Amino acid sequence: MNNPTVHTTRQDAAAVETNKVLRNTYSLLALTLAFSAIVAGVSSAMNLPHPGILLMLVGFYGLLFLVHKTANSSAGLLSVFALTGFMGYTLGPILNMVLAGGGGDIIMLAMGGTALIFFALSAYVLTTKKDMSFLGGMMVAGFVVIVVGFVANLFLAIPALGLALSALFILFSSGAILMQTSAIIHGGERNYILATVTLFVSLYNIFISLLNLLMAFTRD
Repeated sequence: MNNPTVHTTRQDAAAVETNKVLRNTYSLLALTLAFSAIVAGVSSAMNLPHPGILLMLVGFYGLLFLVHKTANSSAGLLSVFALTGFMGYTLGPILNMVLAGGGGDIIMLAMGGTALIFFALSAYVLTTKKDMSFLGGMMVAGFVVIVVGFVANLFLAIPALGLALSALFILFSSGAILMQTSAIIHGGERNYILATVTLFVSLYNIFISLLNLLMAFTRD
């Protein structure tokens, strides 16, 4: 027969572990967001050039690979800050471009919108405890559509397609936040470094996509 005491103890241990991963994830996320914002501010103040799409992709995926390779060691923290710092650097020239067009309000609105989306989605999962793993198939399909659309737009440069991709990025990143938060509370994710990176990249994509959409819809 099953021992109720042992079962309860296991449940308590799982709850403690879940709370620990959540606490560490959100703490590291806050630190990386602050660090990335500082780097973006420095990049903007120094008017540094954007690295270009090719170098950006190489840098991003190279550092992302490094994070995954070091996620189970103390070096993983350094890898996370290297990745988020690099993404902050790429954000600086984008902010300068928006500010040059008098888009200070657009930046603030995009920041507010990103924060609202993140807190709303996180609160939904944490409150309902709903398992969001069913989104996996749709996320794969969405990723394929985004990649195909991105490659196509490199050659076609169609404004409407760019806006559609921004909207898809927001939906895809929102799904990633739902799935990652759900994975933590249901025991599917126990590495707070990897969880932090997923949430950070999702927030970055949502912010950039909102900037693109707001600039398009507020342009005279």
